[in-house]
Amino acid sequence: MFKQRLKEMRTRRGFTQVGLSRMLGISQQAVGKWETGRCTPDPQTLARLASILDTTVDYLLGGNSSGVGECMVPVLGTVKAGFGALAYQEDCGSEPANVKDPGQYFYLIVRGDSMEPRIHDGDLALVHRQPTLESGELGVVVYGDGEGTLKKYIRQGQAVILQPFNPAYPSQVIAGEELEHLYIAGRVVETKTKW
Repeated sequence: MFKQRLKEMRTRRGFTQVGLSRMLGISQQAVGKWETGRCTPDPQTLARLASILDTTVDYLLGGNSSGVGECMVPVLGTVKAGFGALAYQEDCGSEPANVKDPGQYFYLIVRGDSMEPRIHDGDLALVHRQPTLESGELGVVVYGDGEGTLKKYIRQGQAVILQPFNPAYPSQVIAGEELEHLYIAGRVVETKTKW
């Protein structure tokens, strides 16, 4: 049961095996062994794993309580799936989300088409509030004079690349002193289309 629950929660949170292993300070092979059932983590690592995956140890070990239930999360405004837009902090109501700690999450309404075909104009992006991103994660980044965007975050040496999914849009490279004005609002854990 543990191997299925681990993979389920890892993919739900948008982590790769490599990303999860880095957060735990272990090898990717160890996470792979857990997911194939060849071994299990020690109790201390299991507790850290549950915290990172925003669930409970009981759920990971096969119990019924994931600590995750549907609750209402605020919709704080819009973020441009493009460049040169603002991430607005305005109250746009709330939407249900299956999360453990709703105070650590918010929704943003996506505007623009730079993240097509995976994320569309008008979609809701569920964002976990956190100040850092692993390279390759999808995040909401604010930089410069408050400009915000939803992009794939790639760390490359002393630079950050904000990469769109839509090949019609160029990537944006932030380096040098510009990095001092880069603020990570959070990691996008899921998006959903509003009809």
